[in-house]
Amino acid sequence: MNSEELDWLCINTLRTLSIDMVEQANSGHPGLPLGAAPMAFVLWHRHLKHDPKAPEWPDRDRFVLSPGHGSALLYTLLHLSGYDVTLDDLRSFRQWGSRTPGHPEFRCAPGVEATTGPLGQGAANAVGMAIAERALAARFNRPGHTLVDHYTYAMVSDGDLMEGISAEAASLAGHLQLGKLICLYDANDVSLEGPLSLAFTEDVAKRYEAHGWQVLRVEEGDKDLDAMDRAIAEAKSDSRRPSILLIKTTLGYGSPNKQGKSSAHGSPLGAEEVALTKQALGWDPDRVFHVPDEAVARFRSRGDESANAREDWERRLDGYAREHPQLAEEWRLAMAGRLPEGWAADLPRWKSGESVATRKASGSALNAIAANLPRVMGGDADLSSSTNTALKDAGDFHGLSGDGRNIHFGVREHAMGSIANGMAYHGGIRPYTATFFVFSDYMKPSVRLAAMSGLPVIFVWTHDSIAVGEDGPTHQPVEHLAALRIIPNLHVFRPGDANEAAEAWRYAILRVDGPTALVLGRQGLPVLDRERFGPSRGVLRGAYIMSDPEEGQPEAIIIATGSEVHVALAAQELLADEGVAARVVSMPSWEAFQAQDKAYRDSVLLPRVQARVAVEAGVRMGWERWVGDAGEILGIERFGASAPGETNMQEFGFTAEAVAEAVKISMASNGVSTDDRQSRER
Repeated sequence: MNSEELDWLCINTLRTLSIDMVEQANSGHPGLPLGAAPMAFVLWHRHLKHDPKAPEWPDRDRFVLSPGHGSALLYTLLHLSGYDVTLDDLRSFRQWGSRTPGHPEFRCAPGVEATTGPLGQGAANAVGMAIAERALAARFNRPGHTLVDHYTYAMVSDGDLMEGISAEAASLAGHLQLGKLICLYDANDVSLEGPLSLAFTEDVAKRYEAHGWQVLRVEEGDKDLDAMDRAIAEAKSDSRRPSILLIKTTLGYGSPNKQGKSSAHGSPLGAEEVALTKQALGWDPDRVFHVPDEAVARFRSRGDESANAREDWERRLDGYAREHPQLAEEWRLAMAGRLPEGWAADLPRWKSGESVATRKASGSALNAIAANLPRVMGGDADLSSSTNTALKDAGDFHGLSGDGRNIHFGVREHAMGSIANGMAYHGGIRPYTATFFVFSDYMKPSVRLAAMSGLPVIFVWTHDSIAVGEDGPTHQPVEHLAALRIIPNLHVFRPGDANEAAEAWRYAILRVDGPTALVLGRQGLPVLDRERFGPSRGVLRGAYIMSDPEEGQPEAIIIATGSEVHVALAAQELLADEGVAARVVSMPSWEAFQAQDKAYRDSVLLPRVQARVAVEAGVRMGWERWVGDAGEILGIERFGASAPGETNMQEFGFTAEAVAEAVKISMASNGVSTDDRQSRER
């Protein structure tokens, strides 16, 4: 069998394994693997630098399958290349407990670099990976010692390029001149509903040229392997522009009755059509999950080449460590996600008597941490002067040199979130993003995927409530806290003063198994006297006792977040004047508090005290969890208003008097009157 015949044997092995997987699962997307297998083979066999025996080798090339519905193709690539993805894993495609789920999931199987499927996300993730590669190269590479020098490849589809996120990300990638980013566009002119002409007739090449990309074409992506090889090589040779290869393919290639039709997209071909397709590809229709030895050997020969490259890299790392021991130690810690000693040594503290907005305190804390932790890198959606998230003296990131740690994302919130995810997927960088809280809506899909994938991205959102003021309800987040708190594995913090904001940053950096949201206020807040009130380190436990009554045991509990903690403390004083003993609990994070043991939770929210009031300038939904059926919730169930922030807080009832009244109502609901409190069980 000659070289060309071996290539097509490999390609058809990819195709037939993929359609067998879909058929056995009776679920899946056979069209993309059948059409895109040739480009995938050329990339993986002739260009991709990777070692299946060391799937987390830091200097490997990254491959992202953005149209994650074609996951069968990725799993077959991993299996044939020698990753720990077995034939039994392929047979259990889309089944309970499988390592081969319907769309790729990060860390579910070795070699899966990102969770994809929501179209456009992978394309934007790849931009983040390319940013991380350039930033790490600038930080660690030294003359004679190159630790970081790899490419990021993404396969993208018609659907990916219809999504707005891909345009946002491509625009930024071109602006940054990310020359080591290469996208292979599976241009098959078919969507789920029918021909692509129903909804997508723009000139993609001109769009990407306008974005500043190199655009290359392969007209015969079904059969011209050498043309695809040359196009990838040409893309790699342009160091000043990202590249997109428009590769014309046929959806469902080889299927006699479904080739080129939308019916090949998202449904099994059916047993009869699978047999006909195998016959058309020169395959024995009776052989299921057949893997020729020659195909395995050819695929794994590329892995052997990369293994040699990886071993050479490891030797070079040893030499690097001898010449640059401090940088080598920083590298090891960064790639392992571990923190150096003293990273939080300069975390600022504020004294009572000052008035500081939590967004400003956050900026000070971020800069103090970043000065000791060079891997911290991020940016904002054209709002750094408002979010206070610019890193001082850290420079602006440039994709050619890799210098600078401030990324100017522009007004591209959705791509910003996904690009930060890509940086986290890559490793070695601790990314953060920032914008106004109300615009977290634009970022929600990316935040959700960060939580699903366990990515330690830090999302900074400022201007957190109706206290934003005159900009009005369009810029006043009301439902956003509730919407984010219901995302599994996202930890949301809304600190109540400057020192709580600093501790929230400590928590965010320490957390490595998922994303953290810091929700911060615009208005100045008094710095709480920590000799009088609970220590701010209590933030790390999600909720803590801010203030207990001076006399007697608590007979009511007020729970508050953010700026409303101050309102709760003022209400506590009013109640004390009336002889009511109330505890004030600051609860900046529901999720961190829930993670504490029951004994601690019960010590803060005393089970015997059922008279409880929650105070937060947002929708009430969810607070029932903490106040119970007889508790009261002071929230807001409508959109805000255009007025000074203080006026809004007054008009919407966030006052000490209103909180005190709610406490008395809750006490009455629990059978405790202000005239007969002593009868309450202590």
